[in-house]
Amino acid sequence: MSRTAFAAEAAACEERVIALTRALVAIPSPNPPGDVRACAEAAAGLIRGLIPAAEVALHPTSEGVTNLVAVVRGHAPGRRLIFNGHLDTYPVNEALPWTVPPLGGLLRDGRLYGRGTSDMKGGIAASVTALALLAAHPGLWRGEAVLTLAGDEESMGPLGTKWLMDHIPEARGDAVIIGDAGSPRVLRFGEKGFLWIEVEAEGRASHGAHVHLGVNALDRLCAALDAVRGLRALRPEAPPTVTAAIAAARPVSEPLSGAGEAEVLGSVTVNIGRIEGGTSTNLVPAGARAGIDIRLPVGLSCAAAEAALSAALDGREGIAWRILRRFEPNHTDPGHELARRAAAAAGEVLGSPCAVNMRVGGSDARWFRMAGLPTIVYGPTPHNMGGADEYVLVEELRQVAQVHALTALDFLAA
Repeated sequence: MSRTAFAAEAAACEERVIALTRALVAIPSPNPPGDVRACAEAAAGLIRGLIPAAEVALHPTSEGVTNLVAVVRGHAPGRRLIFNGHLDTYPVNEALPWTVPPLGGLLRDGRLYGRGTSDMKGGIAASVTALALLAAHPGLWRGEAVLTLAGDEESMGPLGTKWLMDHIPEARGDAVIIGDAGSPRVLRFGEKGFLWIEVEAEGRASHGAHVHLGVNALDRLCAALDAVRGLRALRPEAPPTVTAAIAAARPVSEPLSGAGEAEVLGSVTVNIGRIEGGTSTNLVPAGARAGIDIRLPVGLSCAAAEAALSAALDGREGIAWRILRRFEPNHTDPGHELARRAAAAAGEVLGSPCAVNMRVGGSDARWFRMAGLPTIVYGPTPHNMGGADEYVLVEELRQVAQVHALTALDFLAA
């Protein structure tokens, strides 16, 4: 078989990727609570039935988290390419105004509905489809194609992809493709880092009519939060290739992701997501606290942001702060072979150039990039992700499966 014939077979994969997505959506795997065991077992059964040559293993790492690894080999030794995805989804939340069965996989007007269709059971189905195509034609490529499915991505935990990388040799390789939510028109090569912090203020209670006898903890907290917002002025020293890619992608990426995306990708953002304090309107609060999500662009380390936080908050009377979670900004060089091959495959499938850009949100790609593995994220557009009537376009599922298959073939045949 030639690459041309392989590409034609990939282009005819729509029914397969629809069936796989529907089968995965039918098995609930909401996080919280994070129990993906049934979905992992169902995925293993689907892969074994579709790809008899695959070596499939399940790896439970907690009472609810079970991960999956499937390995397919080419005709000779060579490189290893990883397809990665996550089995957990947002909760269905029956209180939302669903107009379709949340787990029904309803297909209507070119849309496939259900919780997880876009984030990211549709992307998993695309990767499984690509793996099946590779397994059917091992004579075209060398090395190994591996699918790793994690159970705790939505909670950003360490028991899924991170655990597999630490314990299963096949979970590490020469390149990684992740079908997480995005757009077939935008190939994502990096993600911002983040610091989640909590700031706590202590005051002295008194009656609201006697403010001279108290110290308002919320006043102290507000002043501290103003100081935290000052981190927005920090300027990153990003590699020129990253800055250029963000700018070049803007005409395609912003109409899809919203005006202002390019500025957000290149700057520090501070979101005060939670504030607690006070017991009554007419009392001076003795305590208050806030949770803040700080996102860091490529070119600005967590250490630099933490130093700025120390300068802004340390020594303030009645103020204490702590880091809840931290991850460094991460990216793969947009000129890396993997990104170039994927962008070329996307252009071939779409019939027009694909933008190459950073990703605003986080994903398990960070685990691979932190370990030095070149990693891209390429998946379908999320519609109503986490809300009622989540859906994905069938055309995009096919496109993503095609691009995954062609990119993997070109990478492993090189």
